[in-house]
Amino acid sequence: MKKQKIVYQFFRYNGKKVKAKREITFELRLSSRLLLDEICFNYNKAYLEKQINRSIDEGNKSEFLKWSKAYKTFLWE
Repeated sequence: MKKQKIVYQFFRYNGKKVKAKREITFELRLSSRLLLDEICFNYNKAYLEKQINRSIDEGNKSEFLKWSKAYKTFLWE
């Protein structure tokens, strides 16, 4: 038996150009969003800890109460 050959020909399209967009997969979007959330969470937590420690060092009770109230949302871990 002879092998069959397939020949493709390219014909130029003269119509309006269409740009194709490639969608990002759901897994990649989800993992990148989770990573960004974790980075922001850790940064905000470290910032609040720094502010609490600074207010303790300065002996400023009102600042300490303000920052510790904001820090309570990070204690659910």
